[in-house]
Amino acid sequence: MKAAVLDGIGSKFEVREVELDKPKSGELLVKVAASGLCASDLNAVDGKRKLVPFPAVIGHEAAGVVVEVGPDVTGVVAGDHVIMSIVPNCGTCDYCKSGRPNYCSTAGNAMSVGGLFDGTSRLSHNGEKLNHFLTVASFAEYVVVPASGAVVIPKEMPLDRAALISCAVLTGYGAVINTAKVKPGSTVAIFGCGGVGLNIVQGARMAGATTIIAVDVTQEKLDLAKKVGATHVINGATSDPVAMVREICGGVDYAFEALGRESTIQQAWGTVGVDGTLILVGLMKNGATITLDAGPFVNEQSIKGCYFGSANLRKDVPALVKSYLNGELFLDELISERVGLEGLNSAFDRLRAGEGARNVLVFD
Repeated sequence: MKAAVLDGIGSKFEVREVELDKPKSGELLVKVAASGLCASDLNAVDGKRKLVPFPAVIGHEAAGVVVEVGPDVTGVVAGDHVIMSIVPNCGTCDYCKSGRPNYCSTAGNAMSVGGLFDGTSRLSHNGEKLNHFLTVASFAEYVVVPASGAVVIPKEMPLDRAALISCAVLTGYGAVINTAKVKPGSTVAIFGCGGVGLNIVQGARMAGATTIIAVDVTQEKLDLAKKVGATHVINGATSDPVAMVREICGGVDYAFEALGRESTIQQAWGTVGVDGTLILVGLMKNGATITLDAGPFVNEQSIKGCYFGSANLRKDVPALVKSYLNGELFLDELISERVGLEGLNSAFDRLRAGEGARNVLVFD
């Protein structure tokens, strides 16, 4: 099969014929239909975070059609449409048993070595092992993935839009609904309106927030934020977002930072009102530090981290698919461009430049 292989940090994707082993116990073979290009992919490519050993097949925000079911898998059959995720779970580690499967230690260990749950890879090229990115490795025509990380979806759900639910939507929507637990009538500010930030906007709208302020430096993204639910937009390239948020509502109940940058984290912190919360959603560089004004803590303002929107796959994915199909969740508007394997390098250049909301790799 064809796959886009990355040999190391800073290298370019090369499309190669690679070998993929059959699924083992608890695994699925899936034909990839679509895979979104995410900031986490870019972080791996550019070395911002050490997310996978090299050489590797990157990609993780994916949907496709099940081709083969490995031993000991139930509830999935060949022909099913599935959304694949970076939070498969073993069901037996302490995190899984305590109801926090998105922190599964078995999955975390697998990711650190570029393998699946048994620590080994199903991918190779000319006899050389290739590593799986975050147990998915979806910049390829086919993948073998843990069945616990795949959720069956209705066949009427378009697979290119379903792919977005796998990461960008789950993370953004989940940050609002699961992590922050935003209440109806709340005031919310979102710093960064890329794929995740726009879904924080959507999550805030769906949660019933009445003031939703989107901040970005690109007018195109701000226009899109208005379409998906922002009540106010602020261009941080031409305005002081902290002052403008304060002017709009005096300080927000919840501020979300979706870029992973110290400067925007500081700005977001400056917009939080009394007893409000800053939720850090953006992925920061390994070893990054933040300097913040400590004064607001006396007003019971708080800071909370967020991993993958505190998602529960079995609950959140079906709910989001249903929301799309009934017109409540906007996904068509988020796709900026569809590319093939040969177009990945130029698409990543555009992602690196901050262009568009979500580029999607698609297969015929």
